[in-house]
Amino acid sequence: MSEGASGGARPTDPVGRALFGISKFLATLGSALVCVTAAMVTVSVTGRYLFDAPIPGDYDLVAIACGSAVFAFLPYCQLVRGNVVVDFFTNNINPFAKAILDAFGTLLYLLIAILFTWRLAYGGLEFHANGEVLANFNFYRWWTIPFDILCMIILILVIAYTLTRDICDVQRSRT
Repeated sequence: MSEGASGGARPTDPVGRALFGISKFLATLGSALVCVTAAMVTVSVTGRYLFDAPIPGDYDLVAIACGSAVFAFLPYCQLVRGNVVVDFFTNNINPFAKAILDAFGTLLYLLIAILFTWRLAYGGLEFHANGEVLANFNFYRWWTIPFDILCMIILILVIAYTLTRDICDVQRSRT
Protein backbone atom coordinates (compact mmCIF):
# COMPACT_ATOMS: atom_id res chain seq x y z
CA MET A 1 0.00 0.00 0.00
CA SER A 2 1.08 3.56 -0.41
CA GLU A 3 2.93 5.42 2.28
CA GLY A 4 0.59 8.40 1.90
CA ALA A 5 -1.73 9.92 4.46
CA SER A 6 -3.48 6.63 5.07
CA GLY A 7 -0.21 4.77 5.76
CA GLY A 8 0.15 3.18 9.19
CA ALA A 9 -1.18 6.25 11.01
CA ARG A 10 -3.55 5.68 13.91
CA PRO A 11 -7.09 6.69 12.88
CA THR A 12 -8.50 9.88 14.38
CA ASP A 13 -12.15 9.60 13.34
CA PRO A 14 -14.67 7.78 15.61
CA VAL A 15 -15.12 4.74 13.34
CA GLY A 16 -11.39 4.35 12.86
CA ARG A 17 -10.71 4.70 16.60
CA ALA A 18 -13.34 2.07 17.42
CA LEU A 19 -11.95 -0.34 14.81
CA PHE A 20 -8.43 0.35 16.05
CA GLY A 21 -9.42 -0.47 19.65
CA ILE A 22 -11.18 -3.69 18.67
CA SER A 23 -8.34 -4.71 16.35
CA LYS A 24 -5.72 -4.00 18.98
CA PHE A 25 -7.65 -6.07 21.53
CA LEU A 26 -7.89 -8.98 19.08
CA ALA A 27 -4.18 -8.73 18.27
CA THR A 28 -3.36 -8.79 21.99
CA LEU A 29 -5.60 -11.83 22.40
CA GLY A 30 -3.84 -13.48 19.46
CA SER A 31 -0.48 -12.75 21.08
CA ALA A 32 -1.67 -14.37 24.29
CA LEU A 33 -2.76 -17.43 22.30
CA VAL A 34 0.69 -17.69 20.73
CA CYS A 35 2.35 -17.37 24.16
CA VAL A 36 0.12 -20.07 25.66
CA THR A 37 0.82 -22.28 22.65
CA ALA A 38 4.57 -21.77 23.06
CA ALA A 39 4.34 -22.65 26.75
CA MET A 40 2.27 -25.75 25.96
CA VAL A 41 4.78 -26.91 23.35
CA THR A 42 7.62 -26.37 25.82
CA VAL A 43 5.85 -28.39 28.50
CA SER A 44 4.92 -31.11 26.03
CA VAL A 45 8.43 -31.45 24.58
CA THR A 46 9.98 -31.40 28.05
CA GLY A 47 7.46 -33.99 29.24
CA ARG A 48 8.13 -36.14 26.20
CA TYR A 49 11.90 -35.94 26.66
CA LEU A 50 12.17 -36.30 30.45
CA PHE A 51 9.17 -38.40 31.42
CA ASP A 52 7.95 -39.92 28.15
CA ALA A 53 4.65 -38.14 28.87
CA PRO A 54 3.78 -35.41 26.34
CA ILE A 55 0.57 -33.41 26.44
CA PRO A 56 -2.01 -35.51 24.57
CA GLY A 57 -3.27 -33.83 21.42
CA ASP A 58 -0.63 -31.11 21.51
CA TYR A 59 -0.31 -31.06 17.70
CA ASP A 60 -4.04 -30.47 17.26
CA LEU A 61 -4.14 -27.83 19.98
CA VAL A 62 -1.18 -25.97 18.47
CA ALA A 63 -2.83 -25.99 15.05
CA ILE A 64 -6.14 -24.71 16.38
CA ALA A 65 -4.59 -22.04 18.62
CA CYS A 66 -2.23 -20.78 15.91
CA GLY A 67 -5.06 -20.66 13.39
CA SER A 68 -7.21 -18.60 15.75
CA ALA A 69 -4.23 -16.35 16.52
CA VAL A 70 -3.74 -15.65 12.82
CA PHE A 71 -7.41 -14.69 12.47
CA ALA A 72 -7.01 -12.39 15.48
CA PHE A 73 -3.97 -10.63 13.96
CA LEU A 74 -5.53 -9.90 10.55
CA PRO A 75 -7.68 -6.82 11.39
CA TYR A 76 -4.89 -4.99 13.21
CA CYS A 77 -2.40 -5.85 10.49
CA GLN A 78 -4.69 -4.39 7.82
CA LEU A 79 -5.54 -1.30 9.83
CA VAL A 80 -1.91 -0.32 10.44
CA ARG A 81 -0.94 -1.39 6.90
CA GLY A 82 1.31 -4.13 8.18
CA ASN A 83 0.59 -6.55 5.35
CA VAL A 84 3.36 -7.57 3.02
CA VAL A 85 3.52 -5.30 0.00
CA VAL A 86 5.54 -5.98 -3.09
CA ASP A 87 6.02 -2.55 -4.58
CA PHE A 88 9.05 -3.26 -6.75
CA PHE A 89 7.15 -2.41 -9.93
CA THR A 90 5.23 0.54 -8.50
CA ASN A 91 8.11 2.36 -6.80
CA ASN A 92 8.64 4.83 -9.63
CA ILE A 93 5.09 5.45 -10.83
CA ASN A 94 3.15 8.62 -10.10
CA PRO A 95 1.19 8.90 -6.83
CA PHE A 96 -2.18 8.84 -8.58
CA ALA A 97 -1.53 5.51 -10.32
CA LYS A 98 -0.08 4.07 -7.12
CA ALA A 99 -3.15 5.19 -5.13
CA ILE A 100 -5.43 3.54 -7.71
CA LEU A 101 -3.48 0.27 -7.51
CA ASP A 102 -3.58 0.39 -3.70
CA ALA A 103 -7.35 0.93 -3.73
CA PHE A 104 -7.79 -1.90 -6.23
CA GLY A 105 -5.66 -4.22 -4.06
CA THR A 106 -7.71 -3.33 -1.00
CA LEU A 107 -10.92 -4.00 -2.94
CA LEU A 108 -9.61 -7.43 -3.96
CA TYR A 109 -8.68 -8.15 -0.34
CA LEU A 110 -12.21 -7.18 0.72
CA LEU A 111 -13.74 -9.58 -1.79
CA ILE A 112 -11.42 -12.38 -0.71
CA ALA A 113 -12.18 -11.75 2.98
CA ILE A 114 -15.92 -11.91 2.29
CA LEU A 115 -15.44 -15.17 0.38
CA PHE A 116 -13.30 -16.69 3.17
CA THR A 117 -15.82 -15.63 5.83
CA TRP A 118 -18.68 -17.23 3.91
CA ARG A 119 -16.76 -20.49 3.46
CA LEU A 120 -15.57 -20.47 7.07
CA ALA A 121 -19.16 -20.13 8.26
CA TYR A 122 -20.25 -22.92 5.94
CA GLY A 123 -17.41 -25.16 7.12
CA GLY A 124 -18.18 -24.35 10.76
CA LEU A 125 -21.80 -25.40 10.26
CA GLU A 126 -20.60 -28.62 8.66
CA PHE A 127 -18.20 -29.30 11.57
CA HIS A 128 -21.08 -28.68 13.98
CA ALA A 129 -23.42 -31.00 12.09
CA ASN A 130 -20.82 -33.77 11.97
CA GLY A 131 -19.92 -33.39 15.65
CA GLU A 132 -16.23 -33.99 14.88
CA VAL A 133 -14.02 -34.05 17.98
CA LEU A 134 -10.27 -34.24 18.48
CA ALA A 135 -9.11 -37.80 19.03
CA ASN A 136 -7.45 -37.34 22.43
CA PHE A 137 -10.21 -35.50 24.26
CA ASN A 138 -13.70 -34.13 23.73
CA PHE A 139 -12.82 -30.85 22.06
CA TYR A 140 -15.23 -30.17 19.23
CA ARG A 141 -13.50 -28.83 16.14
CA TRP A 142 -16.19 -26.19 15.58
CA TRP A 143 -15.73 -24.50 18.99
CA THR A 144 -13.16 -22.02 17.69
CA ILE A 145 -14.97 -21.27 14.42
CA PRO A 146 -17.31 -18.59 15.89
CA PHE A 147 -14.28 -16.67 17.18
CA ASP A 148 -12.61 -17.00 13.78
CA ILE A 149 -15.75 -15.76 12.02
CA LEU A 150 -15.96 -12.80 14.42
CA CYS A 151 -12.35 -11.92 13.58
CA MET A 152 -13.15 -12.16 9.87
CA ILE A 153 -16.20 -9.89 10.25
CA ILE A 154 -14.00 -7.33 12.03
CA LEU A 155 -11.46 -7.77 9.22
CA ILE A 156 -14.15 -7.06 6.61
CA LEU A 157 -15.13 -3.88 8.46
CA VAL A 158 -11.48 -2.81 8.72
CA ILE A 159 -10.87 -3.49 5.02
CA ALA A 160 -13.99 -1.50 4.09
CA TYR A 161 -12.71 1.34 6.28
CA THR A 162 -9.22 1.25 4.75
CA LEU A 163 -10.78 1.09 1.27
CA THR A 164 -12.57 4.36 1.95
CA ARG A 165 -9.23 5.83 3.06
CA ASP A 166 -7.62 4.51 -0.14
CA ILE A 167 -10.37 6.12 -2.23
CA CYS A 168 -9.73 9.42 -0.44
CA ASP A 169 -6.04 9.00 -1.28
CA VAL A 170 -6.96 8.52 -4.95
CA GLN A 171 -9.00 11.72 -4.91
CA ARG A 172 -6.26 13.61 -3.06
CA SER A 173 -3.50 12.45 -5.40
CA ARG A 174 -5.52 13.42 -8.48
CA THR A 175 -5.36 17.09 -7.52
